[in-house]
Parts: sequence; structure tokens; C-alpha cells
Amino acid sequence: MHTTTRRLIAGNKITPRELNTIRDERIALPAPNGLTHLQFRRFAGCPICNVHLHKLAVRHAELVAAGILEIAIFHSSPEAMRPHQGALPFAAVADPARELYREFGVEQSPKAVLHPSAFTTPLRPAAWAAVARGLRAGGRPSPKGDGALGLPADFLINPEGQLVAAHYGRHANDQWSVDDLLRLAS
Repeated sequence: MHTTTRRLIAGNKITPRELNTIRDERIALPAPNGLTHLQFRRFAGCPICNVHLHKLAVRHAELVAAGILEIAIFHSSPEAMRPHQGALPFAAVADPARELYREFGVEQSPKAVLHPSAFTTPLRPAAWAAVARGLRAGGRPSPKGDGALGLPADFLINPEGQLVAAHYGRHANDQWSVDDLLRLAS
């Protein structure tokens, strides 16, 4: 099931809003100061997503020093997310109805899991560690419904709500690295 939606590009403006995090905190999108990295992930227990988020968490101080606010969006419920993303040093937001996914043109595709990087990453020790952390906290590793077909996407947004850069993943493990973000922010 591949859906085609309107993709956003650098220069597009987003509608400012407040989002509710899985910790019941309100966060402004875009951040009033600095840049916002809005990243769309797959399902809460996704090993690929959680390995990626762990890398961002480890280097979070560098992102903050570069003036980047992180917000991770999942199409899971807050209850499903808390065991996996509840300890992140940045905001995690549940969007189980995929309203933000549609607004930002983030798609699903069977190709999400067919790329070698997508199906080998869950076999790596870091992925097992990410899944184990979530399971120890009471989380589930598997998606509901078509969650495994989600594609990631990254957006860098300035305080005025204008997209500085946008990236739509071609497969489940196609997202900006911390180094990519730091380069884009400089």
C-alpha cells in the first residue's frame, strides 16, 4: 500500500501549533528560538527507529548546542510509546491517527522493509539492545496493523515555521544522522 501525498520542500511554511508529548508536556512547533528537527518514525517498538533515537539521545548535547530542538513523532499510542521513548532527553509525540503524517506527506510503502539496510539493522546488537530496553519497560516490539510499512521523514524548521530542509526516507533506515543535522544547522 503506497500512498502518494503532497510532499513538502524547503521554503514551505508549516502551521504553528502546540503538541502534547507522551509525558503530557506541551511543546511549541516550531520552537520559538533556534531550529526544530521534526522527525517522523515508524511504530513505537521499531528496532531501527529506536537505534536511531538512541544515537540522537547520546549526542543530544551537541544538538542543543547547535540550537536544534528535537521532536520525534510516532504513529503509535502514548501508552505504546512510553516504554520505548519515555526516557528520551527530547520530546516524543504520539500521532496514532496519523494526522501529522498526512499533513507532512509522510508515506507508507512495502519498500520500507525491503532495502538491505532496513532488514539487516534489526539483526545488529544495538537493535537487540534497543528492543530489550523497551521490553524491560513493558513495551511491545511489534507493530499493529500496517505499522511496519511506515517510512521515516525528517524536517528542519526555523522559528518562523519555514522548512529549511526536508528528507523523505525511501526505506525504514533512511533518515538524517546527527552529523547530517549538525551540517544542515550550520
